[in-house]
Amino acid sequence: MGAAEPIHSRPVAIDDHARENLRYIRETMERAGSFTAVPGWGGVALGITALGAAFVAAQQASREAWLVVWLIEAAVALAIATFSTLMKARRAQDSLLSGPARKFALSFVPPVFAGGILTYVLFHAGLASAIPATWLLLYGTGVMTAGAFSIRAVPFMGLCFVVLGTVAFFCPASWGDILLGTGFGGFHIIFGAIIARSYGG
Repeated sequence: MGAAEPIHSRPVAIDDHARENLRYIRETMERAGSFTAVPGWGGVALGITALGAAFVAAQQASREAWLVVWLIEAAVALAIATFSTLMKARRAQDSLLSGPARKFALSFVPPVFAGGILTYVLFHAGLASAIPATWLLLYGTGVMTAGAFSIRAVPFMGLCFVVLGTVAFFCPASWGDILLGTGFGGFHIIFGAIIARSYGG
């Protein structure tokens, strides 16, 4: 019986090794240049409170009371987003004063500010029925532009808001709370869960 031939493992091709290294470097650079403290579970919490606000707002008899419900929800959402972002940044030891974080904020704030101004103008002009579509469209614009400096799921969520906001302008006024619940509720829950699962909470 002859000696068994030695078993040689298949050598790793140099170009495969180089591609793997380049992929690692590229992903590392993307993370370094991105704002990654977007809170997934915070987004889920935002979605849950928005669904509650949509239900309560739909029960209001006046436009003034309806607006108050959604303004309270906006304040609650801001508190949740701020707290959950700070907690995630602290766990990841990320700075909220870094270049990507500043770019994220500077891209997100102007469309949201514009939404606030238009809310006042539309409400006092008797065009409150246009407010839900305006909110969805401008919030989506802010998320899309800010998402250019964040993880991939963020700009895609913004795009979904933009599409929904555009559609909302052509829907009956009575659909306002349903559309707001779909966007601020459903989208936040879905994308928040994706971010939490894929990007560390």
